[in-house]
Amino acid sequence: MNFLETLRAHKGGLVRLKGELFWYGGRGWDGVHDRICLLMDSVLTYDGAPAAHTDRAKIALTDADEVEAACLLIDGRPHWVWIAPADVELL
Repeated sequence: MNFLETLRAHKGGLVRLKGELFWYGGRGWDGVHDRICLLMDSVLTYDGAPAAHTDRAKIALTDADEVEAACLLIDGRPHWVWIAPADVELL
């Protein structure tokens, strides 16, 4: 099972972002460690502009490693985020 299939099977479950979350648009890292989020959706290709990326996702995006766009409920609002397998723990 690849990363996308694993995420899709866990839809509706909780995930822990083990690394830092970096927001686009000049906001940068918000200082929250070990963020717990609700996984709302995950897609193979995402045509929009995700709001943030995790630590390893930024590096992996340039290396064409396994990175997925996931819709996470963060602070009560859904946000699309680039995530890498090493940055996520499925709870």
